[in-house]
Amino acid sequence: MKNITAIAGRDTYIHCRVIGYPYYSIKWYKNANLLPFNHRQVAFENNGTLKLSDVQKEVDEGEYTCNVLVQPQLSTSQSVHVTVKVPPFIQPFEFPRFSIGQRVFIPCVVVSGDLPITITWQKDGRPIPASLGVTIDNIDFTSSLRISNLSLMHNGNYTCIARNEAAAVEHQSQLIVRVPPKFVVQPRDQDGIYGKAVILNCSAEGYPVPTIVWKFSKGAGVPQFQPIALNGRIQVLSNGSLLIKHVVEEDSGYYLCKVSNDVGADVSKSMYLTVKIPAMITSYPNTTLATQGQRKEMSCTAHGEKPIIVRWEKEDRIINPEMARYLVSTKEVGEEVISTLQILPTVREDSGFFSCHAINSYGEDRGIIQLTVQEPPDPPEIEIKDVKARTITLRWTMGFDGNSPITGYDIECKNKSDSWDSAQRTKDVSPQLNSATIIDIHPSSTYSIRMYAKNRIGKSEPSNEITITADEAAPDGPPQEVHLEPTSSQSIRVTWKAPKKHLQNGIIRGYQIGYREYSTGGNFQFNIISIDTTGDSEVYTLDNLNKFTQYGLVVQACNRAGTGPSSQEIITTTLEDVPSYPPENVQAIATSPESISISWSTLSKEALNGILQGFRVIYWANLIDGELGEIKNVTTTQPSLELDGLEKYTNYSIQVLAFTRAGDGVRSEQIFTRTKEDVPGPPAGVKAAAASASMVFVSWLPPLKLNGIIRKYTVFCSHPYPTVISEFEASPDSFSYRIPNLSRNRQYSVWVVAVTSAGRGNSSEIITVEPLAKAPARILTFSGTVTTPWMKDIVLPCKAVGDPSPAVKWMKDSNGTPSLVTIDGRRSIFSNGSFIIRTVKAEDSGYYSCVANNNWGSDEIILNLQVQVPPDQPRLTVSKTTSSSITLSWLPGDNGGSSIRGYILQYSEDNSEQWGSFPISPSERSYRLENLKCGTWYKFTLTAQNGVGPGRISEIIEAKTLGKEPQFSKEQELFASINTTRVRLNLIGWNDGGCPITSFTLEYRPFGTTVWTTAQRTSLSKSYILYDLQEATWYELQMRVCNSAGCAEKQANFATLNYDGSTIPPLIKSVVQSEEGLTTNEGLKILVTISCILVGVLLLFVLLLVVRRRRREQRLKRLRDAKSLAEMLMSKNTRTSDTLSKQQQTLRMHIDIPRAQLLIEERDTMETIDDRSTVLLTDADFGEAAKQKSLTVTHTVHYQSVSQATGPLVDVSDARPGTNPTTRRNAKAGPTARNRYASQWTLNRPHPTISAHTLTTDWRLPTPRATGSVDKESDSYSVSPSQDTDRARSSMVSTESASSTYEELARAYEHAKMEEQLRHAKFTITECFISDTSSEQLTAGTNEYTDSLTSSTPSESGICRFTASPPKPQDGGRVVNMAVPKAHRPVLETRSSKSRHQLTHVPLRALGDLIHLPPYLRMDFLLNRGAPGTSRDLSLGQACLEPQKSRTLKRPTVLEPTPMEASSSTSSTREGQQSWQQGAVATLPQREGAELGQAAKMSSSQESLLDSRGHLKGNNPYAKSYTLV
Repeated sequence: MKNITAIAGRDTYIHCRVIGYPYYSIKWYKNANLLPFNHRQVAFENNGTLKLSDVQKEVDEGEYTCNVLVQPQLSTSQSVHVTVKVPPFIQPFEFPRFSIGQRVFIPCVVVSGDLPITITWQKDGRPIPASLGVTIDNIDFTSSLRISNLSLMHNGNYTCIARNEAAAVEHQSQLIVRVPPKFVVQPRDQDGIYGKAVILNCSAEGYPVPTIVWKFSKGAGVPQFQPIALNGRIQVLSNGSLLIKHVVEEDSGYYLCKVSNDVGADVSKSMYLTVKIPAMITSYPNTTLATQGQRKEMSCTAHGEKPIIVRWEKEDRIINPEMARYLVSTKEVGEEVISTLQILPTVREDSGFFSCHAINSYGEDRGIIQLTVQEPPDPPEIEIKDVKARTITLRWTMGFDGNSPITGYDIECKNKSDSWDSAQRTKDVSPQLNSATIIDIHPSSTYSIRMYAKNRIGKSEPSNEITITADEAAPDGPPQEVHLEPTSSQSIRVTWKAPKKHLQNGIIRGYQIGYREYSTGGNFQFNIISIDTTGDSEVYTLDNLNKFTQYGLVVQACNRAGTGPSSQEIITTTLEDVPSYPPENVQAIATSPESISISWSTLSKEALNGILQGFRVIYWANLIDGELGEIKNVTTTQPSLELDGLEKYTNYSIQVLAFTRAGDGVRSEQIFTRTKEDVPGPPAGVKAAAASASMVFVSWLPPLKLNGIIRKYTVFCSHPYPTVISEFEASPDSFSYRIPNLSRNRQYSVWVVAVTSAGRGNSSEIITVEPLAKAPARILTFSGTVTTPWMKDIVLPCKAVGDPSPAVKWMKDSNGTPSLVTIDGRRSIFSNGSFIIRTVKAEDSGYYSCVANNNWGSDEIILNLQVQVPPDQPRLTVSKTTSSSITLSWLPGDNGGSSIRGYILQYSEDNSEQWGSFPISPSERSYRLENLKCGTWYKFTLTAQNGVGPGRISEIIEAKTLGKEPQFSKEQELFASINTTRVRLNLIGWNDGGCPITSFTLEYRPFGTTVWTTAQRTSLSKSYILYDLQEATWYELQMRVCNSAGCAEKQANFATLNYDGSTIPPLIKSVVQSEEGLTTNEGLKILVTISCILVGVLLLFVLLLVVRRRRREQRLKRLRDAKSLAEMLMSKNTRTSDTLSKQQQTLRMHIDIPRAQLLIEERDTMETIDDRSTVLLTDADFGEAAKQKSLTVTHTVHYQSVSQATGPLVDVSDARPGTNPTTRRNAKAGPTARNRYASQWTLNRPHPTISAHTLTTDWRLPTPRATGSVDKESDSYSVSPSQDTDRARSSMVSTESASSTYEELARAYEHAKMEEQLRHAKFTITECFISDTSSEQLTAGTNEYTDSLTSSTPSESGICRFTASPPKPQDGGRVVNMAVPKAHRPVLETRSSKSRHQLTHVPLRALGDLIHLPPYLRMDFLLNRGAPGTSRDLSLGQACLEPQKSRTLKRPTVLEPTPMEASSSTSSTREGQQSWQQGAVATLPQREGAELGQAAKMSSSQESLLDSRGHLKGNNPYAKSYTLV
């Protein structure tokens, strides 16, 4: 390694480089000492580098050895010598302060560092030149610098540089030579001109740079110098001179310039400034006034160095003393010169600018004077700006104002024939105006007008005189005899008469009705409605008002000129209405097992819409089985109520509404509250049966009144009673218990008690049981009704005991004949005796018998299976419409065996696919939709929901809110006024049609142009002005006014006037074409027009073909359906009874009634069925009991709504799933294609003094009554058609005439006549009154007949009645194989002889299901077959109808029974068989008591035919009649 030289005080690195690998370690040694041994030494073992920090000569200089361990026992080393050099160090020095001419000596000493050392000097970074006279002396390690005579050139930075082998160092110091100040330029006296700038020169030099200060002594006296305040006008320049920018007289005086720099003594010098003043105008008037014809003097004052010359000028013309009317005079006053100009006399031309000029040796100045010669003004030029009936507006142009501001105007106005002395004067009109309106003039009078202008000098001459005639005036009097009559909660009827004749001021063309609301929050601003006049007496109805609100109303009359004064405001109040909102904060708390406390918040006055009469609480029980209890309501006047007498531990739905005198308001949302728990009632039934000699089984039914959650059942066993020997507990879901270990042949008393958390309930009935060794078969399951939703699996239990174990079999009642149940993939019997039906269907409904038997006895139970299905569609109608609301009402359809849980109402605009929906409570029968668009069609559907689910959607009905599109009155003039460039349109003629105007669009263009000018508004004003029109031009105008109901357009042409007010020629209708023909655009227009016409004609032709073809298809389909009905009836005649009985549950005949609503009127009730409905006739319809009493049940068909015009007329399958043919009457809807209609239903509940038993007085006997029967008031539905006649869309009556209905009926009837099997019965159209007055209200069952139908006249128009008589006895053999319907109600008494004459009117239903009814009567007949080969079949086969040959409106003659009929009837009675009887309508065989009980079980609704004692409620002969409306 090479030796290294290090610099003391710096860091040094020694590197030991090793070539080869591997090596184990690298170590450094100095003098055999391992490094490092102090803090300045660092050895880096990884790369062999040694660092020496802050090298020191004495310590670090020497030999260093690097030792490398190559192998564990082998090392190598090298040495390096480090020499340390010490750099020089200069002792710092500084130059003291020197002045010019002094001597200087500065040493530079190197106090340390290796020798030899070389020392040199530099000045300002360069060697010192010899010309400076600087001497340098070097001795060993020192060097000195000497200067014998300092001067300014010696200033600078001096550097001493010392060098040796180690380094070169230097030290620098600055030498500054100071010089005392002296003047370069001395101040001298000088002049300054007033207003000009002056510089007072003064500059000096020295080092440091001297400071110059100026002082001032005013005036020419002994100087007293003071510092000068420097500002923007007086400044010191950079060279020391003083600048005065704008010299003034006060600047004259002595100025002192003082120079100093703290070197030697300060120097100063003074000077005098003399200010010279140029000629200046110091005083003169800027403006001055003079009155015409008078003398005027103007003076100006001049100042400055004299002499001063003054000269006058007028608008650049010098005024000479020789000029006439001008005189100039000058005089000196002290230092000033005053010059005066006199004008004698002044004239208008003297107005202008005068100037006086002052001139001396130092400058000149001038003053400008504006002279205004004032005089009275010139008269104004006036013209007419506007003329109205009572005002004339003037506009004037002012002339010369006389050089004096106009102080006002005087206007004079007089009748043309009067003198100006009697003129009406208006003085001192504001001078700021250029127009004025003369008021209080009489309409249609001619006036002369002139005016004067005035200023401070005087009044002008009169202006030009103009003559003008006033326009018509608005009426001066208000309408007379204004009366208000509230007609509803949102409408007020207004009546009035025209104003007095002498106050009308023209023809009354319309009225404006202003009304405002007096209520909290009302703005008390009148709402204005404009209407056209109809005569001297007027009537108008205000709609869409707030309910039960006070309104003030005024009426104004309008003519072409405007609107007259308002009538005196009259105040009235709209009628009450039902509340708009439900009570809020409805809360219910159960206070006991039988009571609930309810509270709520009262409604605000705005929501009541009337005077609160009270609150109504609607509540019903939600039963455990999911059904709903009876819906009840209670009224109260307080906002709280206690409901008592409730079912225990029952969940109740509660709603609250407020009602006024107008009716019930909106119901609150349902809340649910459960009554408190109580002890249960006794078990509903208990059975006990011996299973062996020591064991009995006990079974029970849960209590009818659970009153809580059953925790357990306790079974008590006693012997003898009442000593309890055993007490057993059963779980709450167990309904049987086995009691073992009993004594043989000993009687035990057994009873059961239910237990809730409130305690034990009442015990069941006590039954006695005896264990037997030979125990007969007994069924522990109870008879009853089993209800299940359709499409579910149902298990019918039948637990039987006995010794030996009994055999169990299941049977189903089929029209009174039990038969074994069918076992298939859907039906099976479990080993425990239970019968399971999977995916239960409607046809599974019926009575099922479980029979258990063994060697010692048998037992039987009967279970009535009722299958619940979704509810049928409700019948939805529209009962009321307003401009913003539609009220819907409905009649519910069949509930499907489960209570209706609610409704879903859906609605949509007619042209929209977006549907909204509302949930409705099950107790509601109407609903009002608010906030609808005015004059808009809406679609509605309604769906009922029960426990099974939602039913079918009702048919879509449509209704329109009141209102129509706008219209323009023909009596109103569109153009109010026309001039050369402007047209005023009269828009009062637009009638909003009952719906607010939402947009107004106006377009106009000159004839022959293509660009329209458009204006749009969101509302309609009284008038509209078209501005900036072309003069003498014809224009096209078209307007489009829209509201929510639609839009209306109006086109018109008008022409502006010529400049002189004259009209222009009319438009030329025919244009002479040139020989070249039409232009390209005109030819294209004609081509497009012709093409559109051809396309329209073609489309119309295609549409007519389609309509004609569809009508033809409809007629052919009706005939095919009628034919298929007849063929079906014929096919039924040829079938055997066995074949027919198999289809007993599935085949029904549906006869469509597309224009009829079916009303079933009975003695007790009248039931409304849908227009496509199924009337089920079961064996209870035409039955007979031992005690026969007379009562006729009349089924009358009424129809008052528009039904579908097409669709199947005959349907042999019940399309709606779940229709139960044995337990309910079902309403079945037809196809959805229907005409629009809106009907109104009114429910009348008449209270006759006596019960009506007869449709006619001769048909029924009023005297015989069933024992214990009670007359009930009958519910009668009557229908009132809606009065909305808007394009017949809302009409409830068919748009087709009644005659067309009759023709279609006759065609189907003629087709039926061709069938051979129908010739053996009498079928007659007894009467048919055809008219189109279908708006009359129709009511069923109101005609009184004196003798028979032959002598009666129906009160309803458009009604056809059909009656049918049974076949003659001699024709009985022809219909041996025809089926006979079972009676629905037994006849309890034969008819009297008075009824013998009514055979003609034996109804259709007496003839079985094979009678061909007209295709417009749709009913279902339950087919029932009798046993073949019996005399009953021979005598009571199918009764066919022989059509009547002619369709006359005369009533047929009464048919007497033949002797064969009488004899046949007598013999049949002796044989115990049913036949036609003399003096009675057709009856069928009597039924046994068991069958009567069976029939009673089949009725599950409130229309049960049995009273509480099991007796038939009424008498029922075999007679029905039908009426087609």
